[in-house]
Amino acid sequence: MGIIKKLEVSHAEGLTYSESFLQNEDLLPVPEDKRTWGYWNFIAFWIADSFNINTWMIVSSMVQLGLSWWQAWICVWIGYGLVAPFIVANARPGAIFHVTFPVVARTSFGLWGSLWCVFNRGAMACIWYGVQASIGGTCVLVMLRAMWPSVNNIPNHLPESSGTNTRDFMCFFLFWLISLPAIWFPIHKIRHLFTLKAIVVPIAGITFFIWCIVKAHGVGPIIRQPSTLHGSALGWGMVSSIMSCISNMATLVTNAPDFASRARHPSAAGLPQLISVPIGFSIVSFFGVIVSSSSQAIYGEAVWSPIDLLGKFLDGNPSHATRFGVWFIAASFIIAQLGTNISANSISAGCDLTALMPRFINIRRGGYVAAIVGLCMLPWNLLKSSNSFTSYLSAYSVFLSSIAGVMITDYYVIHKGHYSVKDLYRARRDGWYWYTYGINFRAYAAYISGILINVVGFAGATGRDVPLAATRIYEMSFFTGFGVSALIYYSLNLLFPVRGALECARFEEVDISADEVPVGSEEVQEQDLDKKSIVSEGVRSVRSNA
Repeated sequence: MGIIKKLEVSHAEGLTYSESFLQNEDLLPVPEDKRTWGYWNFIAFWIADSFNINTWMIVSSMVQLGLSWWQAWICVWIGYGLVAPFIVANARPGAIFHVTFPVVARTSFGLWGSLWCVFNRGAMACIWYGVQASIGGTCVLVMLRAMWPSVNNIPNHLPESSGTNTRDFMCFFLFWLISLPAIWFPIHKIRHLFTLKAIVVPIAGITFFIWCIVKAHGVGPIIRQPSTLHGSALGWGMVSSIMSCISNMATLVTNAPDFASRARHPSAAGLPQLISVPIGFSIVSFFGVIVSSSSQAIYGEAVWSPIDLLGKFLDGNPSHATRFGVWFIAASFIIAQLGTNISANSISAGCDLTALMPRFINIRRGGYVAAIVGLCMLPWNLLKSSNSFTSYLSAYSVFLSSIAGVMITDYYVIHKGHYSVKDLYRARRDGWYWYTYGINFRAYAAYISGILINVVGFAGATGRDVPLAATRIYEMSFFTGFGVSALIYYSLNLLFPVRGALECARFEEVDISADEVPVGSEEVQEQDLDKKSIVSEGVRSVRSNA
């Protein structure tokens, strides 16, 4: 028992058995001194998150599909422009009540029903952590080659069954290792990493952009390459491209409350995200298409991966200036991958695993669990079977969009901004979020419906013959999953109203467990949770102001 006690994370004393599964320090509303994310922090976060290898290459699949570069770029603008409002909408409850995604999910799926959603997203965050770390390892290889060219010739001592070689594993492990200190920092302090990334990585991206144009004596032939698609094929090609942008952001739509919970003011998680998401991702993808077009003029073929292109710069006998330029850009991409892995995977997994085992895991420990899983899963083997792996990962956005559909509908339409913060942390049958033994079956019926409408189309994506209509539905999987789950959830709540819904006559962001004191955009209110001195600093009551 003594060892178990030492393994426990900090939490309030005297909790009941059920309450120990619902709360710890990282699950409670964020105290005021840890709400440090302002307007510029959210802007820097999205600038930093947009500068990564996946965004750099996103136009490549669209051009290979048959779109011209400008048609593909329009798709990027539309895709990220459409997904930004979903991010802002789902971030709102986190910014108002200062709680993370696992706690927000309790309001719609139930105290215990939310655990499946949390596990679902947490497991995928761990897998993605390993995949992104593997990509980061390729950045480390190029950086080391720029310093010591002999690194490329390190003899292999690993068996073929390992799926990798000594050189590549060393680079992967180095990236994995340098990521560990970043996991240590809490969310309210990790914003400094994103600020650093928002300064260094754009400088490197612009340098790479200009360098390639100068080296190619122009922007290359891809810019003049016309579309090979026409009519309905062109229309559906653009729809598919737009949806690929939206699907890439499905994880960040669901985990939007994680970062918004640290906002100084709710408005900081609103307009800054709405603007910076489409602008940041569109600029980076533009850099990617111009650099790749220039590479075709230089090497006779388009090199879409910036890391592969930097590696080509090192072939032969590059000058010291070239080696330094490659080193700087590769090092910047390492920072880019590190920031993306922390924001999209490490923190997500940490928040989720905290909710699954709040007695023993906090956000920091959960981040390290994700890192260990990412190492043990041998992610390079997943990337080798990239076609099937990519198909399954793209299908995963269907699961996340159905979760988001239920959560957003519950907050804005069913409960109309009303929260009972106390009920989020106690398993009482008369609580708002108890539903049926802690599970809201309306939410699960809607969630499953949002998945089922895309199942046949997903089978087609894996190579099976399916009707064309099913394929079209699946190509719009985020909207079909979100729309169906939202509609079914709304309909079931009309037929079987949940506790508290009838009390919410108009939209008003209030915590009814604190004497129904309204929440202003910049107000705070103190909460006492079951006389345990657990303070929610999401809103300050009129009484405490008096």
